[in-house]
Amino acid sequence: FGASYYVSYLVGYGMLREMGALMVGIIMSGRTGAAFAAEIGSMNVNEEIGALETLGISPIVFIVFPRMLALVLLMPLLVIFADLVGVLSGMMISNLMLDQSAPIFIKGFLEAVGLPDFLLGLGKGVFFGVIVSASGCLRGLLSGKSADSVGQAATSAVVTSITMIVACNTLIDYIAATFGI
Repeated sequence: FGASYYVSYLVGYGMLREMGALMVGIIMSGRTGAAFAAEIGSMNVNEEIGALETLGISPIVFIVFPRMLALVLLMPLLVIFADLVGVLSGMMISNLMLDQSAPIFIKGFLEAVGLPDFLLGLGKGVFFGVIVSASGCLRGLLSGKSADSVGQAATSAVVTSITMIVACNTLIDYIAATFGI
């Protein structure tokens, strides 16, 4: 029916607005959020956080803020990389399976998506970075004083951040649809 032309629309719209940021957010949740929770939880078990407080150093400023800043700055770059890999993979698959040439794919892609779609995905990446880092650091700070509680904190950080990412994604999409973005 000639619908293969719209593959570029679906790939571009899906990757730039939704899948790029969601994939990066979920992967970073499982990898970095758990690592933050485990590392800070281990610091809590070894009473390093208590030692910082005794010295008059805020654990939030010294431990949490640098991790949050690093992840918030890194997430847009990872989203751009995921978008690039996703769009190039979609172009390759449409070329191999649908015999659609690269110029036709690119033309359909550029007609379908624009800068607002790309910026919406980047904005989601920033929000997801805040969610992942805050969840990981919070669960690490709230972990108990045993080794078992460190593992529970890491698991809890992953579950919390993935749940919050899905909820935040729904809210952002609702707001974007309300304002016609």
